[in-house]
Amino acid sequence: MHILVSNDDGYNAKGLEVLVESLRGLGEITVVAPEINHSGASNSLTLSRPLAVRQAPNGFIYVNGTPSDCVHIAMTGLLDHRPDLVISGINNGANMGDDTLYSGTVAAAAEGFLFGIPSIAFSLVERGWKHIDSAAHHARLIVEHQLNNPINQQCLLNVNFPDLPIDRIKGIRTTRLGKRHPSQPVIPTSTPAGETVYWIGPAGHAMDAADGTDFDAIEHGFVSVTPLRLDLTHQDQLSSIESWIGPICSK
Repeated sequence: MHILVSNDDGYNAKGLEVLVESLRGLGEITVVAPEINHSGASNSLTLSRPLAVRQAPNGFIYVNGTPSDCVHIAMTGLLDHRPDLVISGINNGANMGDDTLYSGTVAAAAEGFLFGIPSIAFSLVERGWKHIDSAAHHARLIVEHQLNNPINQQCLLNVNFPDLPIDRIKGIRTTRLGKRHPSQPVIPTSTPAGETVYWIGPAGHAMDAADGTDFDAIEHGFVSVTPLRLDLTHQDQLSSIESWIGPICSK
């Protein structure tokens, strides 16, 4: 088995190193990750300049581009053969609810999914790596299960781990995405030249954390596994939009 691993925190992130170590023995592992942190990069591809590909002393390959760049380059020219699984993470912080739209971690997995390969994004919900070993333990369980019992359809899974030791995690739940409140206000500051600049504010708190959501599972000490899809078509609005646009279709 061949596993392609990427992330959005950068090739020297602790979450990536611990994840790769936890996957040893499951097959051939190739790491292609960003040179620097690209949190919040979403699914962006770098089209305005060429990308450099280098190799670190530990064997990890790194690219001076986004998470999507890394997987895209790996899939379209860097690898000698297609991987059986694409893994992204372990991210330093949650990717739940609306976070998935911005997440570079999810984007790296989504790029593998676009190439028709089963893909999984892993995130530890609290920053600081306090219980990264617990997250890596459960990540291996999920990856090993996928390799031994492949999902019989194309899949993109978004997995979040509660920041708890192994013996306090209650299990694994299949969930839907919850929803956050709007982001908190921007944070203004000044440059040495007196120009006002802004930091993007923190993410909002959970607005939909009902039973069955990723927020609810994490709150109760469970690993959250959410299947995602990339078809953004609002199916329920197709007929109403068709009626709305009808009067001008012949103009």
